[in-house]
Amino acid sequence: MKFRAPVLKNETYDVTIMDLTYQGMGVAKIDSFPIFVANSLPGEEIVMKVTKVAKTYAFGRVEEWKSKSPNRVEIKDAQYTQTGIAPLQHLAYPAQLEFKQHQIQELFYKVHLNSIEVSPTVGMDKPYGYRNKAQIPVRRVNGQLTTGFYRRNSHELVPIENFYIQDPEIDKAIIVVRDILRKYHTEPYNETNHTGVIKTIMVRRGHYSHEMMIVLITRAKKIPMNFEIVEEIRKQLPEVKSIVQNINAAQTNVLMGKEEKLLWGSGVIHDTLLGLTFAISADSFYQVNPVQTEKLYDLAIKKAGLTGKETVIDAYCGIGTISLAMAQHAKTVYGVEVVDKAIQDAKINAKLNKIHNVKFFTGKAEDQMDQWQHDGLEPDVIVVDPPRKGLAPEFITAATAMQPKRFVYVSCNPSTLVRDVQIFMDNGYHVDQPVVPVDQFPQTPHVESVTVLVKD
Repeated sequence: MKFRAPVLKNETYDVTIMDLTYQGMGVAKIDSFPIFVANSLPGEEIVMKVTKVAKTYAFGRVEEWKSKSPNRVEIKDAQYTQTGIAPLQHLAYPAQLEFKQHQIQELFYKVHLNSIEVSPTVGMDKPYGYRNKAQIPVRRVNGQLTTGFYRRNSHELVPIENFYIQDPEIDKAIIVVRDILRKYHTEPYNETNHTGVIKTIMVRRGHYSHEMMIVLITRAKKIPMNFEIVEEIRKQLPEVKSIVQNINAAQTNVLMGKEEKLLWGSGVIHDTLLGLTFAISADSFYQVNPVQTEKLYDLAIKKAGLTGKETVIDAYCGIGTISLAMAQHAKTVYGVEVVDKAIQDAKINAKLNKIHNVKFFTGKAEDQMDQWQHDGLEPDVIVVDPPRKGLAPEFITAATAMQPKRFVYVSCNPSTLVRDVQIFMDNGYHVDQPVVPVDQFPQTPHVESVTVLVKD
């Protein structure tokens, strides 16, 4: 017999919101059937209109509030919810921090690791205007080149000038570049026809240095009037130290292509983190919230328990931010990263800071672990800061076989953290409590955390 959902599209229902998903959407249930509703909070009684019905869930939107949560605050702009820029903007900031702590705690409970404690989330004094990097799509809207952000789950561009969570100087720079491109009649990218010149404007700005980089990501190899465009950007944005063209001719969701041209200035900008100087290129991975990154890395260094005598491995080391910060407190640090360009940047950053007790290697972390073990390397501490997919099981097997005293796990995804912790436990390690969440992305559901694992 064919399943029939207990709700119908475009019908309205009276519901009570029971919980928040890890994406920050409210959850209501009708006959145990979940409906996800944006801009709703636990405890709220609402009239909801169903917008989409799938086999095992539905989506709805709030038509009317019958009662509101005491944790609800006035939203800054509905567009921030529509585009997913700030999906938690309606939730008071102290409640956002509790939500992130609860999110990690619940995932440990689900796998029956009830004894693992999660600390209150480390928050920000000013939980907005924090992003030091913007990637803003460019499309034609109402006949003219426009910048903004996509409506959630669509390719419809919503024109936006103030992005709320970005450095306000970056927002201003995007408008300046947009207006210069309009002036010189640069053709915006047309996704349907795969035509046009400019796909995306990317801006990076040093939080402490205030050095700015403009990256024009294009479909075409040539930007008409590019000399005039560059001169105008230089004249109107005196903080700019680097203007780069990145060419991505592919019809793809991948943002950047492999070919780059330096249009003007240096190929990098510089900024400081924990007193160290870093060179940042167009495609460098560099944490987007420098204020919280300093708290995150400081916490990781403290949790590593370094005395100056230790050998440390930094897996997934990127451009060397954690490696170089830890090198000041350790005997030797070994960094490994699969992206060769990142390792080149890491070596440059070591020279910039005159740090000589760190060695960087290009390769897959799990393969390098096997090699180091074969070479007889005996690390005291292994630091991991993997992407959202977490650690490969092969990495955990290879890393635990080296028997370091402790692992410091910097996670950007609670679900893969909890999965990986279970594998560490199967390999003779346990969590040295508590897990500490750090709010790197205020107004969004994302949360980073630091977990320490020690040998049984």
